[in-house]
This record gives sequence, structure tokens and C-alpha cells, in this order.
Amino acid sequence: MKKIFIRNKFFAQLATIPIILSLIGLIFIFEASAIRAASSFGDSFHYLKYQAIWLFVGIFVMIFFSFFDYKKLYFFSFISLGVTILLMMIVLIPGIGLQAGGARRWIDFGFFNVQPTELAKFSIIIYLSSWFINKEKRRFLSFITLVGFLTFLIILQPDMGTAIIVFILSLILYYLAGMNIINLFLLVPVAFGGFYLLIKAAPYRLNRLLAFFNPKIDPQGITYHINQIYISLSQGELFGQGFGSSRQKYLFLPEAHTDSIFAIIAEEYGFMGALILIALYFVFIYKIYHLVRVAPDKLSKLLAVGVFAFFNLQIIINLAGMVGLFPLTGVPLPFLSYGGSNLLISFALVGILLNIEKRVRV
Repeated sequence: MKKIFIRNKFFAQLATIPIILSLIGLIFIFEASAIRAASSFGDSFHYLKYQAIWLFVGIFVMIFFSFFDYKKLYFFSFISLGVTILLMMIVLIPGIGLQAGGARRWIDFGFFNVQPTELAKFSIIIYLSSWFINKEKRRFLSFITLVGFLTFLIILQPDMGTAIIVFILSLILYYLAGMNIINLFLLVPVAFGGFYLLIKAAPYRLNRLLAFFNPKIDPQGITYHINQIYISLSQGELFGQGFGSSRQKYLFLPEAHTDSIFAIIAEEYGFMGALILIALYFVFIYKIYHLVRVAPDKLSKLLAVGVFAFFNLQIIINLAGMVGLFPLTGVPLPFLSYGGSNLLISFALVGILLNIEKRVRV
């Protein structure tokens, strides 16, 4: 009886923490976007309403995958990867892919937009996990061809942050599946060479690096965003300015309701509020880590590892960018940032974890 209680408690925490974070996200998405939404759409609730709809759908998706046998993902992964590649090629077609901020990342289906790169994170986890459950000779060449092609399509949009996440996720799954680690070391010079070519092809990437190393070089230009983030964080101090008292949300801070939402939260609730938020993420990540340890078979372990790496990378890259430990890349903060595609994928992955948890022997 005690073991069943512990298991149910674990299940509840794994499901409820994302919902709690998403509800907190709704509050701050409205706060950070109300003025922008009113000026752009004539409706201060515009972003709030859309995110609330995505949250409702996301919870439904989580419930669906919690009952969908994770072993059947082996067959579903082929469809998911094929659809992902198709959408990432379609989004590059002018007139179909929506362009914003110099990037072509969204496909407009009328009532909603889809960001194929978010689907790529989901697809690579379930596809590689299914692929790696069995040993296979000369797999490295096929593996690096697939990952290289996906990464190339993502960079074309361009979306460097997602490209980094997909690439690292793939390497983690390859290594933890018991593959030859020596092959991964061969990728180091290739990765550096590719990084150099990307900088040469698009000078804005060099500007981001310069902004990272010296935020003071161009306060009204390439370092404007990071400096506005620092202003938000510094104004928060220990206990914050109070709920609704952020000044940076008045169109000073770019992407306040999406990638930079953590800065608004820190400004209003200070270091202590940010610490509580990070603690929630820590508990959530620990629950996934525990599930990795007790996963009943290789497929479930690889899936749990992939989800574990996914959330860690998203959280670390976003928060590290906020405090100047990593260049800003446009990676959203899971469950908090505005964006339906990322929210749906995040809840789908949580649903897979819940399904795995049901099959853990206690």
C-alpha cells in the first residue's frame, strides 16, 4: 500500500508541475504582452486567449500519450519524422512559410500556426530511441547523415537554438544507447568547421557572439536586448517590484512574453521569486531523472533520457542566456514562454513519461 501511494504521488507531481508552470506562464504572458497585443491587434487579451487554448489542447495531448503505449511509438516515430521533414521543407517555401524577425519558421493553417522545428525535437527523440533499441553495424554514417540533414533544414530557417538542441539531443541518445564514443570525437572538428561557416554565411551570428562577450559595445543596437534583460533582473533585486509593477514590459524588453519572460518574472518577484521558479523546474527534472533510473526496458529508458535532455537543454540555454552565461538563441522556457508548438510538444513528452511510469514495477 505504501509503495502504491509513493507511486501515485510521483505520478501526480510529474503531471501537475507542468500544469502549475503553465498557469503561472498564462499570468505573465498576459502581463508582458497586454500592451503589445492592444497596439497590434486591438485586444490586450490576444496572446492570453491563444495560450489558454494551447494549454487546454496540451493537457489533452498529455492525457492521450499517457494512455498511448510507448512501445507503439516505434511505428509512430517513422510517421512523425517523415511529417517533420516534410513540414520543415514546406516552411522554407516563400508564400507558405511565415516570416518574422528575419526567420521563416511558421506555417499558417488559418486558425493556428505551426512551428515545424518544435516538432523536430519530439520526432528526433522518439525516432532515435526506437532506432537504437537494437544493435546495428555501420550505424554511425546513417545516424550522422540523418542528424546533419535535420540540422541543416533547421539552420536554413534560421533557428540556431533549435539546431543546437536537436544536435545535442541526438549525440546524447547515440552515446547512451551504447554506441562507439570514438565516433563522436570525430565530430568535434566537423562541428567547429560548421560553426565557422555559419558565422561567415550570416554576420548577425557574429554580432550575437560579440554582444555575448561585450554587452556594452552597442547598447542601442546588437546588445540592446541583453541590456534590457539585465535592467529587468537588476530592478527585481531580492524580492522584486511587486506583481504587475514591471516597467520593462512597456515595450522596452524585446520578446517579453516569449523567450525573455523569465526577466519579467524576476523583475516583479526578484531573486527569491526566480529561485522558487527554478526550484519547481529542479523538482520536475529530478522526477524525470528518477524515472530514467527505474525505466523497465531499453526503449523506455532511451525515451526518458531524451525527454530529460530535452527539458534540461531548454531550461539551461534559456536561463543561461538571461544571465549572460550563453548567447541569446531564441529558445523558449518550457511551459512559461508563449508559443503553442513548444507547449504541445512539452506536454506530449510529459504524457510519454506518464505512460512509462505506469509500467514501472514497484
